[in-house]
Amino acid sequence: MTPGGPRLLLVEDDEPARRLLHAYLVRRGYRVDEAGTAAEALRSWDAHRADLILLDLGLPDADGVEIVRKVRREATTPIVILSARGAERDKIAALEAGADDYLTKPFSTDELNARIRAVLRRAAGPDAEGGRLALGPIELDVLHHSVTVGGVPVRLTPREFELLKVLLAYPGRVVTKGRLLRAVWGLAYAEESHYVHVYVNRLRRKLAAADPGGSIDALIATEPGVGYRMADDPAATTEDGPGPDNPGADGPGDRPSR
Repeated sequence: MTPGGPRLLLVEDDEPARRLLHAYLVRRGYRVDEAGTAAEALRSWDAHRADLILLDLGLPDADGVEIVRKVRREATTPIVILSARGAERDKIAALEAGADDYLTKPFSTDELNARIRAVLRRAAGPDAEGGRLALGPIELDVLHHSVTVGGVPVRLTPREFELLKVLLAYPGRVVTKGRLLRAVWGLAYAEESHYVHVYVNRLRRKLAAADPGGSIDALIATEPGVGYRMADDPAATTEDGPGPDNPGADGPGDRPSR
């Protein structure tokens, strides 16, 4: 994973306001993609799979709630609403559609940053402490969007990062293939269990490469026919057989971080 903070998708049709927010968020260490319409937002999200979406509801080509619904049909990407609509019914509609938080304009940028950090921590899983997940020499930093093995940085694609994050969030517990598919790829890929097999093998290779001679790859234990778990005892794991090896193809909607 290349250095840098979490990737945000800022969806705001007011260009001056969008530029100001963009500049602030970059100063706070985030990587920011911009969109001024619903169509642009969906194209950007599909191409880059941002870690969090900041979404205005009043877009020129669609209501922002429709974006929430479309994203939720495919993924659990955190969504924070930034809207001038302060009515209770608008907040309820957005939250029931799947938004994670709602800020009414005008708001302070410090409050926005606090909300972003809180939502990213919640998205990391119940066992994340301060936005970090760790097991043995593996450490995943949600806020800075980085992974290290014994202090050695590991370059992961967005999908691989999400896969490792989900597994680390439930150490010692079996995470089914279905749950991994829903969390990492979204509901549209709920039946594509071979994706998980391929990506787990790739993840094992990348983690093991950062620790030659170690047993990092064996920390991801296979529960045959069920799913995977992060094992506390590498010697007790069951290895997957070799999967398709195509490091140049990242699967649907996945691209290496730049």
